[in-house]
Amino acid sequence: MSKLGNLGARLYRGEVGYDFVGKRKIWYGISILITITAIVGLAVRGLNMGIEFEGGAVFNTPKTTASVSQAEQAAEKASGHDAIVQKLGDDKLRIQIAGVDINKSDQIKKDLAKDLDVKAADIDADLVGPSWGEQIANKAWQGLAIFMVLVVIYLAIAFEWRMALAALIALIHDITITVGVYALVGFEVTPGTVIGLLTILGYSLYDTVVVFDSLKEQSKDITKQTKYTYSELANRSINGTLVRSINTTVVALLPVAGLLFIGGGVLGAGMLNDISLSLFVGLAAGAYSSIFIATPLVADFKEREPQMKALKKRVLAKRAAAAAKGESAEAPESAVDDEPEDTVHGDAAAAVVGPRSQPTSRNRGKGRPSGKRR
Repeated sequence: MSKLGNLGARLYRGEVGYDFVGKRKIWYGISILITITAIVGLAVRGLNMGIEFEGGAVFNTPKTTASVSQAEQAAEKASGHDAIVQKLGDDKLRIQIAGVDINKSDQIKKDLAKDLDVKAADIDADLVGPSWGEQIANKAWQGLAIFMVLVVIYLAIAFEWRMALAALIALIHDITITVGVYALVGFEVTPGTVIGLLTILGYSLYDTVVVFDSLKEQSKDITKQTKYTYSELANRSINGTLVRSINTTVVALLPVAGLLFIGGGVLGAGMLNDISLSLFVGLAAGAYSSIFIATPLVADFKEREPQMKALKKRVLAKRAAAAAKGESAEAPESAVDDEPEDTVHGDAAAAVVGPRSQPTSRNRGKGRPSGKRR
């Protein structure tokens, strides 16, 4: 842990670092490939929408010896529709039937009780009408759209429109990947899934804003210096917050992984999968996008400005001149807020050539002729 802390301190001071921005085309290519895979999965398989969105019925049975496959056959036989069965704790079953006529729920319950060898009175039924499910779906999309608009407005005011645009692209990137994974895995999309999506968007935005805040501070008065280009400062901002981003992501992923793999997989609490999968995939995608997508995009947008182009030319020209003189042509370790180049400190002051004022010693000239004529 001490080594990790030392690495974080060195990254923050700029003593070491990885060129994230310089290799941004690689990250863009990886993101495009993952996004295309998610879109293809979404187009081919589609989303497994829950009854909250499509309408239907959910039957929760008491403890039973029937298997999942037996329950699926019994539910499809009783309703005439496809059924999704999940095994819960204590050998209980959750049977979901989408598109079923809710007026036939009592008859379906009796048929299920007979086939599963349980009492009909012990089966709990939750019914959702198709119109109500459609309203829920519309509200979810409206909430997501409002969230996006507010995010863009806030970032445009707090930082600038380029950062707001980069953050929006990163958020769309995270949503697309998460939704695509849902389509590929086939997990059910419920209101819990929507809550998970909004949660990971907020988390991804937080991680991105931390880097943007560091970049905004370091790039203040950037055109008044010739040590760094904007892309180099963006890279320093990523490296300075890298360990913090990794730590917060790992700490957040551990309990979510417990919900997904232990709660949903081992214990059979299928309802936990609705929210835990979106959180797990979204947190990982959000951490990736804040480092590899959002900040490199800002650097791309800013480097197209005439001022930044002129700054880059000055920086490269200065390094070329330094290299021609045999001096180091690398960017210095200090940031934009370093002191002017003509400032001299410490032992370097002894090398200054030229007159300088010195305090007059009281014993100076003692014992030597005064030079007066007698």
